[in-house]
Amino acid sequence: MPIPSPFYEQTSALCRSHEWRDWAGYLAAVTYDVSHEHEYFAVRNAAALFDITPLFKYDITGPDAARLINRAITRDIDKCATAQVLYTVWCDDHGKIIDDGTVQRFAENHFRVTAAEPNFLWFSDCGYGMDVHIEDVTDSIAALSVQGPLARRVLTALLPGSGVEKLGFFRILQTEWSGTPLTITRTGYTGDLGYELWCAAEAAGRLWEGLMQAGKPFGLLPAGLAALDIARIEAGLLLAGVDYISSLKALTESQKSSPFEAGLGWTVHLHKENFVGKPALMAEKARGSDWQLVGLEIDWPSLEKVFYAADLPPQVTGRASRSATPIYKNGRQIGQATSTTFSPILKKYIALASVRHGSSAIGETVDLEVTVEYERTLARASVVPLPFYNPPHKRA
Repeated sequence: MPIPSPFYEQTSALCRSHEWRDWAGYLAAVTYDVSHEHEYFAVRNAAALFDITPLFKYDITGPDAARLINRAITRDIDKCATAQVLYTVWCDDHGKIIDDGTVQRFAENHFRVTAAEPNFLWFSDCGYGMDVHIEDVTDSIAALSVQGPLARRVLTALLPGSGVEKLGFFRILQTEWSGTPLTITRTGYTGDLGYELWCAAEAAGRLWEGLMQAGKPFGLLPAGLAALDIARIEAGLLLAGVDYISSLKALTESQKSSPFEAGLGWTVHLHKENFVGKPALMAEKARGSDWQLVGLEIDWPSLEKVFYAADLPPQVTGRASRSATPIYKNGRQIGQATSTTFSPILKKYIALASVRHGSSAIGETVDLEVTVEYERTLARASVVPLPFYNPPHKRA
């Protein structure tokens, strides 16, 4: 049964929809109001506050901490400076993704790994025989995410004189608020200007109230998973279990994905010392991958046509879809759209998709299966680069 997060006293009082989802064993609000729309637009036009406590968090310390991290992940931790964050994946021996997440470096031999799935045993196995300590701090650390173009102004109001306004992209600030140690990372899952705040669980409620008060002049709103899902698709960000399946959970080999197949080849540093999955990934790099991640923009007149045939307007707005949908080219299935949504800010129907490598190039047209009144039909779509939405202020 899902348990409340440290922010539940605050989130439950605001959640008028009473709609919750089990996120890694925690109750997470899907929407706070009856519709997610104003929460989504807070992300894109002002600022939104997300409870991200359910992320798994592991503190890794000791003389061999960096050695363990380098063995487990695909990126080179030696390239990560103190007070920097890396996004990365980690793979099994066959080069297939187990999970993705971030690595925060606090000191030469002090790291924090965040992940969508429980990975304590995996990192423990990778560190076998090393002088290293791994601590699961998931329950003791509460986390909030402030996302949107006014996020910096919200945090500057909360923490005047802290230097948060100067915090660089994927960098870490260690500060204090109201007598409580506070870690701030300039990271997020929306593709917008954003920050994530990490504090002791017992200080969670006060931090939420402080942020809501500081953010009131800037239109800060609490936001749930429905708004987050749309934003992350626009940003071209993957969701484990939807856009790829962990190799530890896959039922067949065909369900597994390598970083190259999932559009994350840029996280694979084959030049570094040996790491789990390196031989398999080197071999795949040499021969080529079977699959590739692409973006799709569905042709609106084509979509109108298939709905009009059933005497209906296009019914694609609302929440994002996580149901896999077949993609065809010249009458042959070449892959599937894994995450699909109507983008309110782009005014386009978009999708993340996995297709056979080389089956379609940027600018080419494919057919996406659309179900209208229980009848399957096809709409045209163009293959486009990712991300769909990438505002300059995200890195500014």
